[in-house]
Amino acid sequence: MGELTEKVKGNVNEAIGNVKQESGNPNTRAEGREQEAKGEAQQFKGEVEGKLGNDI
Repeated sequence: MGELTEKVKGNVNEAIGNVKQESGNPNTRAEGREQEAKGEAQQFKGEVEGKLGNDI
């Protein structure tokens, strides 16, 4: 179950990060890049959990 949760969280963070990167404010764009990277890490964690059967 953790695999799916992490992948969903990752998708949400990536989407929000992409929207923030379209902002005219440089600080918001930076936050967007960070949030997108966080989402990518969550996606990766979900994939690893799926392969290991949540044994991490």
